[in-house]
Amino acid sequence: MTTLRLPAPDGGTRAYTPRGEPARFAAGASPLASRTVFSAAHVVADPYADISPDAPAAVDWDATLAFRRHLWSHGLGVAEAMDTAQRGMGLDWAGAAELIRRSAAEAKAVGGRIACGVGTDQLAPGTHSLDRVRAAYEEQLSLVEESGSQAILMASRALAAAATTPDDYLDVYAHLLRQSAEPVVLHWLGPMFDPALDGYWGSADLDAATETFLQVITDHPDKVDGIKISLLDADREIELRRRLPKGVRCYTGDDFNYPELIAGDEQGFSHALLGIFDPLGPLAAEAVRVLDTGDTKGFRDLLDPTVELSRHLFQTPTRFYKTGVVFLAWLAGHQDHFTMVGGLQSARSLPHLARAYELADGLGLFPDPALAAARMRSLLSVYGVDR
Repeated sequence: MTTLRLPAPDGGTRAYTPRGEPARFAAGASPLASRTVFSAAHVVADPYADISPDAPAAVDWDATLAFRRHLWSHGLGVAEAMDTAQRGMGLDWAGAAELIRRSAAEAKAVGGRIACGVGTDQLAPGTHSLDRVRAAYEEQLSLVEESGSQAILMASRALAAAATTPDDYLDVYAHLLRQSAEPVVLHWLGPMFDPALDGYWGSADLDAATETFLQVITDHPDKVDGIKISLLDADREIELRRRLPKGVRCYTGDDFNYPELIAGDEQGFSHALLGIFDPLGPLAAEAVRVLDTGDTKGFRDLLDPTVELSRHLFQTPTRFYKTGVVFLAWLAGHQDHFTMVGGLQSARSLPHLARAYELADGLGLFPDPALAAARMRSLLSVYGVDR
C-alpha cells in the first residue's frame, strides 16, 4: 500500500505505511451475554446544508440511522442523544428529540436495544428556577418514554447552575424517579467532559458528591437500573460500584480504563456505556463475546491495545473527543464526508487526527484500509502536506 506522509512531532512529516489488513470482526454473531454494552453513537451532519455553526443542526438522517444499524448488527446497544451525539455542542433539543424518535423507531424495527438521554437543554443558557429545571427534565423524560426507549437521566447544566445545596439535587432527582415509568440509568458526567458540570451533586469535593449521588440511588433502588460514571477515575468507580444496592448496575463511562473495569474483580464488574465504543464497536463486541466464555485474558488481549487510541481521542480538552470519533467513522466508510454538526471537525489539529488514523489502522479497525488511506491522503492534501 502507498506510503503516506504524516505530520511529525518536529513540525515536518514522516513516512507511514498502512498495514493493509481489513477489520476482521463480522456482524451477526451471538448476542452478548455476560455484560450489557451500549455504544454512545455520534450523529452524521448534512454536508450540503447551507447553515452557520450556531444554527440548528442539519442531520443526515439516513447515514445517522445506518450507523446505528451497524452497531446493533454487532450486538451492541445504542445510547442515543448523549454527549457523543453533540448534545449541547451543536445538537439542540429539537434535533435531539427528532433523533430520539427516529432511533427508537429504528430500534423497534430491527430489535435493537436503545436507551436515550434525558436532559434540560431546551432551556436557554443562564440561571433558571429549580421548578423550571424539573419541568424541562419532565418534558424530555415523557418524550423518551413515549418513544419506547429506556431513559438515561443526564447531568444538567441548568441544574448545576440552579442548585445551591445537595438537597436541591436530591429533591429534583427524587421527583423524576418517582414518576419514571421504568427504571432509569443515572449519569454522572465529570467536568472534563463538560466544564459547566463542575460541582455536580452539590460539591466540588468528589467524596461529598459521591455520598449525595449514592443517596439518590439508595432512596430509590427500584427506579434505578444502573449508573453511568464518566469521571475517568477507575478507583473511584470501583469503590462506588461496590457500594451500589443489589440489582443496580454500574455502566462504566471511563474511556481511559474500560478494559479493567469491564473485566472486573472478585467483588464485581462494570457493564459499559462508552463513547469509544462508537469507533471500536465490532472489536468491543467480539472482546465481550470472548469474556462470555470466561476467558478474561483473551478479553484483555483484544481490548487492552485499544486504550492508547481511546486516551488519544479523549485527551484534553476531552469534550472535543467527538471530532476524532466522527473522523474515524469517515475513514471507516460509515459516512461520505468529514463534516460535523456545529463545524466541530475543526476542533482537533491535523497531527491529532493523523495519529488517530495511525492508531486505528494499527488496530485493524478499517473494513477497507485502502479507502481509509485514500481519505487520509485527501485530508493531508487539503492541509497542504506533501504526498
